[in-house]
Parts: sequence; structure tokens; C-alpha cells
Amino acid sequence: MRIAWQDAGWEGLTARVGRCRLPVWDCTSGLVAGDEGALLVDAGATPAQGGRLRAAAARLLGGGRRVTHLALTHPHFDHVLGAPAFAGAQFHGPAGAGVLLAADTEGLRADAVRHGVAVQDAADAAGALGRLARDTAHAPDAPDAPDAVRRTADPSRPTATAPARPRPPDTRTGARAPGSAPAPAPASPWHPVTDRQALDLGGGVRALLLNVGPGHTAHDLAVLVPGGDGEPDVVFCGDLVEESGEPQAGPDAVPGRWPGALDRLLALGGPEALYVPGHGAVVDAGFVRRQRDQLALRFGVS
Repeated sequence: MRIAWQDAGWEGLTARVGRCRLPVWDCTSGLVAGDEGALLVDAGATPAQGGRLRAAAARLLGGGRRVTHLALTHPHFDHVLGAPAFAGAQFHGPAGAGVLLAADTEGLRADAVRHGVAVQDAADAAGALGRLARDTAHAPDAPDAPDAVRRTADPSRPTATAPARPRPPDTRTGARAPGSAPAPAPASPWHPVTDRQALDLGGGVRALLLNVGPGHTAHDLAVLVPGGDGEPDVVFCGDLVEESGEPQAGPDAVPGRWPGALDRLLALGGPEALYVPGHGAVVDAGFVRRQRDQLALRFGVS
């Protein structure tokens, strides 16, 4: 399979891995193309960006193929609000992110509007994403379902708990008999990553999803794509690494653990990997190490 990354306006990192920088918020989205499946990393900030990414991926993959897996590196609007365009794909995110998106659609919508997303676009996308995530939020055995979730690391801030699933009416027709087994829950598109998850996309193309946070947020995922035939490994870092400006530490950051998250990234990719930040140009291990040291100094972490 030959992918014409440059012809589509994307940056080719290896033969099977490319990325683009989306307009307005300069958020990176990456595509990993196997023979049998395709992984998109981050989905853009608006429904329109998600739709354009879906169409671009279809053109790059060819043959009527589509994105089969979507990895969301962290639950910020500029990385997730395009995700509903990929309904039908398997969604992967750091454990805790799915329940947060299901429980706090209003916070996600408000954050997007505050940063310039049109009010209706933000409401539509946040609502759709919340509905996609809701089955995971209510699944009693899902590792993505803690008792409560926080949008901030500040313990003085209130928690947002996922709303209870309404009890179905006990009508006489079709009512479940006492003691009978409950109906099976619908399959969720969400696959929370508590530690690591390997994806085999076919044709020797693999991706390893790792929960490396907290740091930039309480829920940070990285994606490693091992190189082949002399090609470098590629690490999609999300906003744990930023090149286009100083790393942003909002109210949901966990500053004391951010340098440790970058240590894990460096151990994951090694000295020769390409590191793809959430915003900005592709960097090397030296850049990540310097940013790690700057963050440790900035936040007083030894």
C-alpha cells in the first residue's frame, strides 16, 4: 500500500503513518493505515473538522476503506468534538475520559464556545459525543467508570457524577419476571485504556495505546507506532508535548505528575523516535527532554 500523504496535504512520517495540522486551533490529527484497519489519532475541534478528517482519511486509504479505530488523547474540545463523525468506529481513550465526556457535556460545550466554536456546533457535537460515551459511563464493570469524575485536579472543586440511567417502566407486557436474567447491555463503542492496549491493523502495522498520564489533564493517552524497514518509531503525544507554544496547564492539569508523564513518553519512544505534539511541528527526544526539564522547574518538581 502506497499512501500519497503530500498529495493530500498531509505530512508523511513513515510509509503508513501521516498527520495533518488542523486550522484555527492548530491541533494535530494522525492516521495509521494498516491493510485491514486504520487508526485516527484525535478528531478535531468541530463537527466540520471531523467530517473533513473522515473524508480525507477515506481518500488516503482508498478502496472504499474507512477509519476503524479512533484514539482520543485527552478530553479537550479541540481534540474530541469531531469524534461523532466517526460513529461506527471503535473509540479508545484513557480510562476516565469516557465517563467524563458522558457526565459533563455542558462543561465541554462551554469550553468550546469560550474558545470560539459556534454555539450550535458545540452543543450538537458535545451532545452527540456524550451519547456515544454514555454506555461506558453506566457499565458497572467498565474500568472507565469511577464513582465520580473531576474536570479539575483541585480537590476544592465539586465533582460531577454521571447521571443515573432511568429505570425502564415495568409494564405488564414484556416485564421481566422476578429472578430472570437482565437483558444484555448494548455494546459500547468505547474501549478505555487503563494501562496499554495493542491494535493489529494488518500488514505488519501495529499501534500501542498507552495511558501515560496524568499530566496535561487527569487523562492522557499516547500512541506508539513501531517503525519497520529502517523507519523510525512514531509517538503521538497529545498535549503532553507542545511545540507551537508553551505547554498549557489549565484547571484540569496535574502539574506535579506532568514531568513523570514525559519520562514515560521518552522511555516509550527512545532516543530515535519521532514525537508528534498535540500542537506544532514534529520534534525529537531532545526537545521532549528539554520540555520535561522546563516543566519540572516551572512546577517545582524534583
